[in-house]
Amino acid sequence: MERPLTLAARAPRLEDRPLPRRIGLIVLATDHTTEVDYQRLVASERIGVYVARLPYANPVTAENLRAMQPSLTAAAGLILPDETLDVVMYSCTSASVVIGDEEIAAAIKAAKPEAAVVTPTRAAVNGLRALGARRISVLTPYTVETSRPMADYFAALGFEIDRFTCLGLSDDRQMARIAPEEIAAFAKEAVAPQSDALFISCTALRAAAIVAGTEAATGRPVVSSNLATAWACLRLCGNGEARPELGRLMALPLEREWP
Repeated sequence: MERPLTLAARAPRLEDRPLPRRIGLIVLATDHTTEVDYQRLVASERIGVYVARLPYANPVTAENLRAMQPSLTAAAGLILPDETLDVVMYSCTSASVVIGDEEIAAAIKAAKPEAAVVTPTRAAVNGLRALGARRISVLTPYTVETSRPMADYFAALGFEIDRFTCLGLSDDRQMARIAPEEIAAFAKEAVAPQSDALFISCTALRAAAIVAGTEAATGRPVVSSNLATAWACLRLCGNGEARPELGRLMALPLEREWP
C-alpha cells in the first residue's frame, strides 16, 4: 500500500550561513594532527572548520614539499565550492618555506579571493613579534637539510637564532607519533638561555598541547606551528578571547595588518 506523503505548506527559512564564520584548512593527506588541534583550539558554535586534503608523498624533502604547489588552488576550491570563506590555512610549515608565503597565498586566492590566507610560517613570525621576541631558539622534527631553509627564512626576517635543534625525521607520520611529553622534554633542552622565545615547527607535531607547560618550565614564551595558526585564524575571524591557559600568545591580539 502506498503511504501518503505530505508536502509542507511553506518552504523553510534559510539562514545565510550555518555558522557565522568559516575557516578552510588545506592539510596533507598524511596529516594526523591539524584537524584534531583545530577542533580543540578553534571550532565553536560561531566558527566552522572545513577541511580539504592534499596529495603528499613522504619523505619530507624540498622536492616533495614543492610538488604540492600545483594542487593548492584545486584544494582550496573543494572547500565549500561556490561559497566564501573568511580564512584559508595551509597546514605545512616546511612547505611554506620552500614554496613561499606569497606564492601559497596567490594559489589559494585564485580559488577563494575573498579569504585571508594563513601559513604556519607567517603566523609564527607574527606571533613571535607580538610576543616581542627578537632572539629565538627553534625546534624542528626535520632533518638538518630540510631545516636549513627554515633557519634562513627566520634570519632573513630579522630574527637572531641562538639555537636550532633538529630531530632528524623525514616522515611526517613519524613526527605525529612523537608523544607530547617527549616533545616537551626536547623543547626544554632546545631553549638557549639568551633567547626571548622558542618556536616549535611542524603542523604534524602534537606540540600545541605542551606550550603552556613548557612556558612554565622554561620561563620563555613558546610558539608552535598549530598554536600560531589557530591564534591567527581566530583573530582574523573576530574572536579576540584571551585564553592564556593555552599559552601566552593566545592572550594577545593580532596587531599587524594581515595580507
